[in-house]
Amino acid sequence: MAKKADSQQHTRPKSAAGPRAVAEVVRQLIDKPQLKRGVQGLSQMNQPAGFDCPGCAWPEDPNDSKLVDFCENGAKAFANEATKNTADAQFFSEHSIADLSTKSDRWLNDQGRLSQPMVRHPDSSHYKPIDWVDAYQLIANHFSDLKTPNEAAFYTSGRTSNEAAFLWQLFARLLGTNNMPDCSNMCHESSGTALKEVIGSGKGTVRLSDFDHADLIFVFGQNPGSNHPRMLATLQKAKKLGAKIISVNPLDEVGLRKFRNPQTVSGWVGAGDDLCDLHLPIRINGDVALLQGLCKAMLELDQSHAKKILDWDFIDTHTEGFDAYKKHLEQTAWSSLTSICGLDQSLIEQAASISASADRTICCWAMGITQHQNAVSNIQEIVNFLLLRGNFGKEGAGACPVRGHSNVQGDRTMGIWEKPEPQFLNALSQEFHFTAPSEPGMDTVDSLQAMSAGKIKIFLAMGGNFLAAVPDTAYSSQAVKNCSLTVQISTTLNRSHVVGGDTAIILPTLGRSEKDMQKDIAQFITTENSMGLVSKSSGVITPVSSDLKSEIRIVSELADVVLKDKQEVNWLGMANDYNLIRDRIERVIPGFEQFNARLAETDCIELPHPVRDKLSFITRSGKAIFTVHDSKPVQVEVGQYVMMTIRSHDQFNTTVYSQTDRYRGIKNNRRVVFMNSEDIADAGLAAGMKVRIASHYIDKSRSMTGFSILPYDIPRGCVATYYPETNPLIPIEQVAFGSNTPAYKSVPVTINADIH
Repeated sequence: MAKKADSQQHTRPKSAAGPRAVAEVVRQLIDKPQLKRGVQGLSQMNQPAGFDCPGCAWPEDPNDSKLVDFCENGAKAFANEATKNTADAQFFSEHSIADLSTKSDRWLNDQGRLSQPMVRHPDSSHYKPIDWVDAYQLIANHFSDLKTPNEAAFYTSGRTSNEAAFLWQLFARLLGTNNMPDCSNMCHESSGTALKEVIGSGKGTVRLSDFDHADLIFVFGQNPGSNHPRMLATLQKAKKLGAKIISVNPLDEVGLRKFRNPQTVSGWVGAGDDLCDLHLPIRINGDVALLQGLCKAMLELDQSHAKKILDWDFIDTHTEGFDAYKKHLEQTAWSSLTSICGLDQSLIEQAASISASADRTICCWAMGITQHQNAVSNIQEIVNFLLLRGNFGKEGAGACPVRGHSNVQGDRTMGIWEKPEPQFLNALSQEFHFTAPSEPGMDTVDSLQAMSAGKIKIFLAMGGNFLAAVPDTAYSSQAVKNCSLTVQISTTLNRSHVVGGDTAIILPTLGRSEKDMQKDIAQFITTENSMGLVSKSSGVITPVSSDLKSEIRIVSELADVVLKDKQEVNWLGMANDYNLIRDRIERVIPGFEQFNARLAETDCIELPHPVRDKLSFITRSGKAIFTVHDSKPVQVEVGQYVMMTIRSHDQFNTTVYSQTDRYRGIKNNRRVVFMNSEDIADAGLAAGMKVRIASHYIDKSRSMTGFSILPYDIPRGCVATYYPETNPLIPIEQVAFGSNTPAYKSVPVTINADIH
């Protein structure tokens, strides 16, 4: 018989943020760092003399100083880092690996900060303390056993500073490998790949100030209310200045409906400000079809208005490939486009009409666009749309990929990439007097497959929760276990500490909010946000343990031991004085000229961007490129649905703070399937019923049980589930073409009653 139906669905709020968000911040501070320590830290987060938020990469306005400049989710990320709870030697003596493996990810995280180095030896049931010197030497011994440097992989999280990332990639390349999987491989790799091919730069082309001058802002595949809450204030300001906002998302998220800004009086007593002018409830992965429909409608408007809609001067002067693209649009039937994207032609034409009247348009997007097999096509269609009206290289317009972690873009700038540019390698080699490896390395999916095949023996991770973030959990867990050594440089306990190689080592590190003293001198680090601003960050609270080391010192001391007698880098000198690292960055990476001198005068510097600054496209022809893509639906069999994974309001990336998703009306349950009511009825299911979800890719199926059906306003044939809970369903082989990003958001699944 089918398992009993249950329901944890409650009334959804009508607005985002407001007094409830403030109450949640206060609760988090009381529960974790305690109020005094929490207020001390939060008052300095995103402030000129303070530290950069360890959460998302949405920028602060350098010209608009605020008494407080954080959101609910940023406060939760800080509280999580600033907690006084510690997982120390006593904790690990009381909990075996077998015991820890039965705990939820939330329970693991809630045990607090890792406070001393730990090691689990082969065949041991527990982690045990190890001092720093012995830990480094044990790691060095494993490196000495490698047959080739490519048997090691160096993973990087977006919380890593620019300085630590620069040393990390230097360590790997001095060793002799470009195996540098990083969190970007799982989120915005598709953005970088797509943009690099058609405009010559993998970064977004807008400044924060551009939002003040935009006439129209598209938000594609993004839920800023939960994932980038400070963006709502930017959208609110843009709306008051006259911009229109169009949301493209299978779900109508409350964060783009109404926003109650708690830093304004109206945010406390009013109903909130309307943000979205038009919501396009697109079918999952119908973005290419929608964008081609928008462009087709714009082309038709232009023809009916005697060529007064498109920017023909821009197209003729600054682009190539338009004729082929125009022909493709003319030959593509409206019926095909509307069938794939699930939207009426009239709704697409309404959006096109708004676009035609906007002289300056910004297109924002996040992982709802980047995590499909055709993700690169999605983004290049966004570029096609922007090119039609010349929305590059002018104020108030451009492409805005919204990065999900605070320095994921900075990591790439610092050289964390498995396919480094020759210019970067040449500059690095010249600065450090060696020959950097030029053979492309392995990204995240490649590394997992290499571990599975026994080709990677050592896996080092600086930050993040690798195992919870990657797809195909059973496959990935076994792959990690195949390693002879895994090393996690971490702040808090997570799933990646429970599943490790034969030998597993934990190296505890300072959080970004904690004071970083080296030789009794306070140090600062830098981060780069989504819009190319590099900012100083200085921790302000006392470290939770005296045994913690900064990421920079850990990398420096480890590299000094592992590479001893193989190089002449003054690792320990750089660990003592971070200015020395920035001196090396300045000589290797363009845009960082007089790095230390400029930071001495200001708290942030802007990196140059040829497209934004000079309307210069660094492509072979010197022009932006229109590209032609087929619009195809996700292939599903009869009885299958297309599943996308989503995040709740009460989580950041893989860190889940509670089982509640306030903005979607969910309480105390994350094992739910958001499903259209008509699909539920047609399938003979019922709200709250327990079901089994099975994913299907080629000839293999993966399944999970114990999920509850939740009726929701989502297009027919589409379902949504929470990340990372359903990562076991995401096939390791199903990736984006060109970027190798896992396709978390377009997975064919079947849903059946959970029979026991």
